[in-house]
Amino acid sequence: MSAEPELEPEERERPSKLRNVAEWALIAGGALLVAFLIKTFLLQAFYIPSLSMAPTLQVNDRVLVNKLSYDLHDVNRGDLVVFESPPNEGSQTKDLIKRVIGLPGETVESRDGHILINGQVLEEPYLGPDVITGPLEKVTVPPEHLWVMGDNRPNSRDSRFFGAIPESLVIGRAFIRVWPVTAIGLL
Repeated sequence: MSAEPELEPEERERPSKLRNVAEWALIAGGALLVAFLIKTFLLQAFYIPSLSMAPTLQVNDRVLVNKLSYDLHDVNRGDLVVFESPPNEGSQTKDLIKRVIGLPGETVESRDGHILINGQVLEEPYLGPDVITGPLEKVTVPPEHLWVMGDNRPNSRDSRFFGAIPESLVIGRAFIRVWPVTAIGLL
């Protein structure tokens, strides 16, 4: 019968230290992969750079955007959407957030300070009490496009400036404000 040689204490620790490092590397790599997949396909945080969505959102608020939402259902009027800036938008901002006002095939116009969709006044409870929408000639939203506007109508560059946006530019629907902590809530 042969006896196995006894290992020195430092030789016994070496494989377990190496194993711990390998385990932590795998855990960190797995976490990064999961975070990448979530950001790419499910959720992404965006910050609000301007007052165009006040009073709903303020400068430096952070929102989470559901990127999968519109793969499961159509865009709805009133949704807050984050979209890539249209080429003719004219600013350096990469992504914008606005409210969906008009859907494909609808007519949008403004009369007496109110938005009309297909000739009917649009109820907009999200607007501040003194917000008046300036004049807007009747436009028809093209197929596969959306008419978007900021809630702070006098201070928003939106579809009134760059026209209807292709639905293909929509990144997703903003559904919750996550910053500041005192204002966390569904949108």
